[in-house]
Amino acid sequence: MELPKSFEPHAIEAKWYPLWEAGGYFKPSWKEGARAYCIQLPPPNVTGTLHMGHAFQHTLMDVLIRWHRMLGDNTLWQLGTDHAGIATQIVVENQLKAEGHSRHELGRERFVEHVWKWKQESGSTITNQMRRLGTSGD
Repeated sequence: MELPKSFEPHAIEAKWYPLWEAGGYFKPSWKEGARAYCIQLPPPNVTGTLHMGHAFQHTLMDVLIRWHRMLGDNTLWQLGTDHAGIATQIVVENQLKAEGHSRHELGRERFVEHVWKWKQESGSTITNQMRRLGTSGD
C-alpha cells in the first residue's frame, strides 16, 4: 500500500463528520448521576466568518468538551446561532445602498425580507467552518 505524500482530509471529513452528527455523538448523554459539564459558545456574528482567533478558541473548547465526555460527564457544548442584529442590518443596508435603494424606501416588511434572505445566505457559513475544523458542538 502506498501512502500519499500529503494528508488530504477532505474525503475523510466528508464521510465521517455527517455520520458523527447523525449518530448523536455530540449530544449530552443524560446518564443518571453523571456530573454536568457545559460550555455556552457565544455566537460569532452572522455577518462574518471565523478567523484564526476563533479557530484557537474553538479548539480549546473542543478539547475541554471531549475530555469531559471521556470522563463520562453529561457534556454539552451549546452553540449559539446569532447575536448580530445591528451588524446584519448594516450589511443589508449597505447592500441596498450599492443597488441604489434604502430601507426607508422599501418599508419595514420588505426590508425584513431582505434581512432574512441575507441571513439564509450567510448564516450557515460559520457553522460549516466549525464542521470543517472538526469541532464537536451540539
